[in-house]
Amino acid sequence: MSKALSGDLLRAKWDKYALRYDRDIGFFERVQFGGGREWVCSQAHGEVLDVAVGTGLNLAFYPDEVRLTGIDFSPAMLAIARTRAAELGREIDLREGDAQALPFPDASFDTVVCTLGLCGFPDERAAIIEMHRVLRPDGTLLLLDHVGSHHRLIRAGQWLLEKLTVRMLGDYQTRRPLPLVEEAGFVIQRQERLKAGMVERVAAVKPATAGS
Repeated sequence: MSKALSGDLLRAKWDKYALRYDRDIGFFERVQFGGGREWVCSQAHGEVLDVAVGTGLNLAFYPDEVRLTGIDFSPAMLAIARTRAAELGREIDLREGDAQALPFPDASFDTVVCTLGLCGFPDERAAIIEMHRVLRPDGTLLLLDHVGSHHRLIRAGQWLLEKLTVRMLGDYQTRRPLPLVEEAGFVIQRQERLKAGMVERVAAVKPATAGS
């Protein structure tokens, strides 16, 4: 497995990449993730936390009535998100922070959203546990990401690509977060695998019996 980047180096790389991100992700949005943001954001309700909010590409797809908070570790990405929110007339509390140690009290949100973020966290298990912690009982977790395919040849190609993407931006191609979501205490309500198993969409709930 490729060596993970340190937190400071990873932040610096994303800050440098921020101005190119929307342009570069546009192709993959159309070819690989088409409709994914809409699928996720349309299900959000109440107090919503967008983890790894990035440049704010999700903002156009949330229902008008939700109350939004977004967090990202890249100041440059957040600056673009602030501009996008202003252009959309969308109110959102944007904060700099670490998804692996969310700066919010337990049971703060009704919905947690993470689109194309789990592939980039150094410790995705810690991030999922934090998402569980800040959700209220019966709260909803909504995920979209590229994941390791079940097809062996495709997964082999992802493994080779990962050797490059991890070094470039800390971006993993072969992760499979669904078992970690269940391990954290979530109950899966809906899960879809798309594009030869390379894209996963997940809707899960934190049971009330799990406490805060």
